[in-house]
Amino acid sequence: MKHRHLGQSGLLVSEISYGNWITHGSQVEKEAALACVKAALDEGITTFDTADVYANTRAEEVLGEALAGQRRQGLEIFTKVYWPTGPGPNDRGLSRKHIVESIHGSLRRLRTDYVDLYQAHRYDVETPLEETMSAFADLVRQGKVLYIGVSEWTAEQIGRAAALARELKVPFVSNQPQYSMLWRVIEAEVVPASEKVGVGQIVWSPIAQGVLTGKYLPGQAPPEGSRATDELGSRFMVNLMTDDVLTRVQKLKPIAQAVGLSMAQLAVAWVLQNRNVSSAIVGASRPEQVRDNVKAAGVKLDDAIMKKIDEVLGEVVVRDPKRTVSPAKRP
Repeated sequence: MKHRHLGQSGLLVSEISYGNWITHGSQVEKEAALACVKAALDEGITTFDTADVYANTRAEEVLGEALAGQRRQGLEIFTKVYWPTGPGPNDRGLSRKHIVESIHGSLRRLRTDYVDLYQAHRYDVETPLEETMSAFADLVRQGKVLYIGVSEWTAEQIGRAAALARELKVPFVSNQPQYSMLWRVIEAEVVPASEKVGVGQIVWSPIAQGVLTGKYLPGQAPPEGSRATDELGSRFMVNLMTDDVLTRVQKLKPIAQAVGLSMAQLAVAWVLQNRNVSSAIVGASRPEQVRDNVKAAGVKLDDAIMKKIDEVLGEVVVRDPKRTVSPAKRP
C-alpha cells in the first residue's frame, strides 16, 4: 500500500481508504462488515472513513468494534458531523452545540480518545462559519481532533474556511467530494482552490456506486443482490443507470484489459492520477472486493490511456462545477 500526504499537512494516509457508508450497520451484516475491515487491514489500508449519520450511528459502532485491539497510532480514523442524528432541532447542522455533542458520541462509538480527521459533512448556511470553525478549533486544542476537513463544499466555501483556519491556527487539510471518471465536477473550481490553500481531496464513490465495475448491463435488470437492487443504495444511482452511460462503461473493458487491471481497479487508479487526490475511499460488502480494489494503489496510467478513457465516455461525463452544491437549509 502506498501512502500520500493529506493536502499539504504532514499526515500520511493510505492511497486507498476504507469507508462504510451504506454498508455497515444497514446493507451488510455485522460479521461480513468485520471481515471486510480485517481484509482492509491485511492489505495495508490504514485510513478508515465513517460518519455519525451512516446507518443512524450504527456504522461508527461497527467500525469501532472492527478496529478494537488495533494499534491506534497506526490508524487514521475519520468521521463527520452535520446530518441529523436525533429528533431535536439542534441534533443537526454545524452549531457549536451540535459539533461538541456529536464528537463525544462519535468518540464513544468508535472506542477512541480522538479522531485523526473531523469533517463538516456539508456546509451549513444557518450557522456563521466563524462559529463552526471556532468549535472545530476548540476540539483540536482539546486533543479530541487532530485535523479538520469538509465534505462537498464549494471552492468559495473552502477558501473562506481556510482563511479562518489560518487565523485560528488549526490544520484545515481536506475536502471529501464525489469524484470518478463519470463525475468530475470538482476539477474546474474545487481542485484549484484546494491546491491554493493546501487542502487535499479524499474522494468518495470512485467506482460510481459500482457502475464502473461493468457489472450493470444496458437493457438488463441489475444483478440480484447488487447495490442497484438495495432500496437505500439505489437512490444514489438513478442518474448512472441509463443505457447511454452503461453502454459507454462497457467500452472501458478493453482499456482495463490492456493495462492488466479489473474495471474497478481502473476506476480507482484513474482518480489517483489527480495530484490533488490524497486518498480514494472504497466500500465493500465482501472481503474479496477490498482485495481487488487495493491493487489500484501505486498504478500509473499514461496519457494515452487517460485520453482513451475520455474518448470512450464522451458527453456522459458530468463536469459542471455548479453540481457541487451544499444544502440551502439544514435537513
